Amino acid sequence: MTTRREFIRSLPAAGTAFAVTGGLLDEAPARGEEPAPVPGHFHPKGKAPSKFTAEVLKKAKEALPLADRRDLDEQKKGFLAPMKPLEIPADAGHTAWDMARFQFLDKQDEYDSIHPSLLRQSVLNNNYGLYEVVPGIYQVRGVDLANITFIKGKTGWIVFDVMVSTETARAAWALFQEHVGNKLPVSAVVYSHSHGDHWGGVRGIVDEKDVRAGKVPVIAPRDFLEHTISENVYAGNAMNRRLFYQYGILLPASPYGFVGQGLGQAVSAGRIGLIAPTRIVEKDIEEFEVDGVKMAFQNTPGTEAPSEMNTYLPDLKALWMAENVTATLHNIYTLRGTLVRDPLRWSKYISEALHRYGVEAEVMFASHHWPRWGNARIQEVLRAQRDLYANMNNQVLHFANRGVTINEMHNVYRLPKSLLAQWHCRGYHGSPEHNSRGVVQRYLGFWDCNPTTLIPAPQHESAKLFVEMMGGSEKILAKARALHDAGDYRLAQEPLNKLVQAEPQNQPAKDLLADVFEQIGYQQENPGLRNSFLAAAYELRAGIPAGKTADSASPDVIRAMSTEMFLNFLGIRMDGRKAEGLRFTINLITPDNGEKFLIELENATLTNIKGFVAAKPDLTLTINRADLEQTMSGAKTLDAQIKDGTAKAAGDVSVLAKLAATFVDFDPRFEIMPGTKAKADPVAKAKDYEAVPRPTIAE
Repeated sequence: MTTRREFIRSLPAAGTAFAVTGGLLDEAPARGEEPAPVPGHFHPKGKAPSKFTAEVLKKAKEALPLADRRDLDEQKKGFLAPMKPLEIPADAGHTAWDMARFQFLDKQDEYDSIHPSLLRQSVLNNNYGLYEVVPGIYQVRGVDLANITFIKGKTGWIVFDVMVSTETARAAWALFQEHVGNKLPVSAVVYSHSHGDHWGGVRGIVDEKDVRAGKVPVIAPRDFLEHTISENVYAGNAMNRRLFYQYGILLPASPYGFVGQGLGQAVSAGRIGLIAPTRIVEKDIEEFEVDGVKMAFQNTPGTEAPSEMNTYLPDLKALWMAENVTATLHNIYTLRGTLVRDPLRWSKYISEALHRYGVEAEVMFASHHWPRWGNARIQEVLRAQRDLYANMNNQVLHFANRGVTINEMHNVYRLPKSLLAQWHCRGYHGSPEHNSRGVVQRYLGFWDCNPTTLIPAPQHESAKLFVEMMGGSEKILAKARALHDAGDYRLAQEPLNKLVQAEPQNQPAKDLLADVFEQIGYQQENPGLRNSFLAAAYELRAGIPAGKTADSASPDVIRAMSTEMFLNFLGIRMDGRKAEGLRFTINLITPDNGEKFLIELENATLTNIKGFVAAKPDLTLTINRADLEQTMSGAKTLDAQIKDGTAKAAGDVSVLAKLAATFVDFDPRFEIMPGTKAKADPVAKAKDYEAVPRPTIAE
C-alpha cells in the first residue's frame, strides 16, 4: 500500500507543509530598460510603489477613522511582562517563532508599500507578552497566531485555547508561571473550536496521562474531532498550495512582502499535537462548573468554524467570544478553500450572545487580538459585528436578486459607512471583496448564468486565440505597459494573464504581470489579498521554490482520523483513469474496535461503506485499528504487516498491488501561474520558522 511519505505528503490535516530553503538568484533583468533593484526589496526585480499606488494609499488614509484610538489603549491595557526572547526554538532544532522579523513595523509611522490601515493592525498585533484581562483571567499574546488564556480555578488554571505549537504554548505557560501562576497546575483545557491554532499546542501545557486519568478534563464543542480532521483532508493538497498565496508563506517579512496576518502576526512552526476531548458540550446552551468556575457554553456551529462555542463566566461577568467576534471582519469565503460559511447564522449567534450575556458582561475577550472593557463598549462591538455579517448576507443577496453576478459583486457591494468607521469591522482577515463573492457562491454557486462561462474552452487554448486576435505578444505587452504606466493595474492584469497563459515561457510578460500584481498588492488593506498578489508576483519572477518539503506529520492527528475518512481519502488519491476495467471487493475488519468495511472498486471508482461486508470478497483483510494506524502513518507498510502476521489476508492479495498502482502522489508545488514550475529558482534563504507552516489555520 502507501508509504508514510506518500500518504502524508497528500494529507495536510496530518501535517503537510512547505519548506523554504536555498539562496536568492541574482537574476538578470528581463527587459533592457529594467531599473536597478529597489533598496531593501527582497527580490532584484521588485519595484517601489508607484505614484498611483501612493495616491491610492493617501486617499485610503484620509478615509480612516483615525480619531478613534480606543484600540491603541485596549491593546496595552493590563500589560504585565514581555516575552523576553524574540525567538522561541522548536524541539526539532529550527525556530518555532521569531518576532524579530516584525520589528520593522515599529520603526516608521508610514510605509509607502503598506496600506495604512493594515500597517495599524500589524502594529497592534506586534505585542508580545503577558496581560491581565481582569483579576483571575490572563492572556499571553503575540507568541503565535492566536492567544492563550488562563482562568483561575479552584485547584489550578483553566486554559482556553492553546495556540498552534507545543513550543510556543510551553513558552507562554512558563512566562505565565513566572509572573502569575504560583506553580499551580493546569486543571482543565477548553478548545473553543476546531482550527489548529486553538488546539495544536496542547502538549506544551498538559500531560496526556493526566487527561486519560481524569485529572485534567479537555472540553470542546460538539462535532469537534470530526471537523478538526475533516475540514482539511479531502482537498488538502490544493488547500496547502493555496496557503502559499493567502498566508504569504514564501514572502519574507518586509515592507515589500509579508507584514502580518491580520488575526495575528503569523503561524508558529513548532510541533503540533492533539489530545482528544474528554467532555463534549452537546447542547445549544450548556452550563456547568469547570474546576469550581461557573461557565455557560453557547454552541455556534457553522460560524467561524463548523464546530465552535462561546463561553460566559457569570461570576466574573466575562464573555469569551472564541473567534466569532475579534478585531476584524472575518472570512465568509476563505481564500485557501473550505466550505463557504453562513453569515446570517453567524450574525444570529452573535445577537444571541449579545442578548443572553452581553447585556451584563463587563469584559469581552477572544482567541485573537485584545479584550474590550465596559458594558457599553462590549455592546457596541457585538452590535456592529452582528450587523457586519447580517448586512453582508442581506445586501449581497439584495444585489444578486437584482442581477448582479458573482463576477461583479465585489465591484457593487460596499460595507455601510457606519461599519467602516469602526476599526474592528474592517477587512483584516476577510475582505468585503472576496467575502461578498463568497456569499453569492454559497447561495447561487460559481456560475454567473452567462452560457459562455458554463463550459468554457480550456484556458491555454482560448488564451492563444486571444493573443492572436489582439495582434500578438508585442502589441499586448505594449498596451499592457501603457496601462501599467497609467496606473490602470486591474485592467492591465487581464490581457497580461491571457498572454502568460498562452506563452508560459514569455518572461517579459511574466515580469510585467508581476509588476502589476505587486502594485495591486501594495494597495490592499486585507493581508490575504495583499499576500496573494505579492506571492503570485514572487513566483512569476523566481519560479516555484525548489526547497524541500517538510515532513511535519502529527501522529496525534493521524490517530484522530477515522478509518472511514482514511478510506475516503484513498478514493481521492486514486487516478480513475488507471482503474478502468478493474473490479474487486475487499472486506476490511478491525477487531480491536469492532469495525468492518466493504471496499469496492468498479466503474473506476473506489467506495467504502461502514458496517457491511461482502459474502464472497476477493480479499478479506483483518488488522487491528491500532496497527492500521502504523500503515496510515507509514511507520510500516501493509505488505510488511501481512508478512509479519500483524495483518491477516485471506483471498487474492494481488488486488492490493493493483489498488496501489492507481494511487497518485499529489504534487505539493503544482503550478498556479503558468511557466513557474520548470524554472524552480530558489527563493531567498528563509529562517527555519518559515519552513513549517501549520496545516490547519484559523480562518
